[in-house]
Amino acid sequence: MRKFLVISIPIVTTVLFILLMLSDKVLKNPLTNDDNIPAVIDSIRDEIKKDNWAEASNKALQLTDNWDKIAKRVQFSAEKDEINGFYKSLARLNGAIDAKDMSGAFMELNEAYEHWANLGK
Repeated sequence: MRKFLVISIPIVTTVLFILLMLSDKVLKNPLTNDDNIPAVIDSIRDEIKKDNWAEASNKALQLTDNWDKIAKRVQFSAEKDEINGFYKSLARLNGAIDAKDMSGAFMELNEAYEHWANLGK
């Protein structure tokens, strides 16, 4: 029995770690209605196109909250640069929305979406 445990515990542990490290593609997908990043990015784009900056700002805060939930789930399996890049894009997006800079906001939304798309590649 001891030999079985000595062999099986490291194998099971290694397999679990490998599964955790490869789980970012699954864990980034929305698990509830509150963490759908692409949908929120699209809704922010729509609000900016309508020049509705107050609602765009509210949705940007919602995007930040959603990203915080997802970042906790994928922190062990995703690249740290992608996670930090998304946070930087969100910060610059909030600045562009505060300045009511349409082109800057669209650039940051596109960059955030690229970070999202690269998460799990």
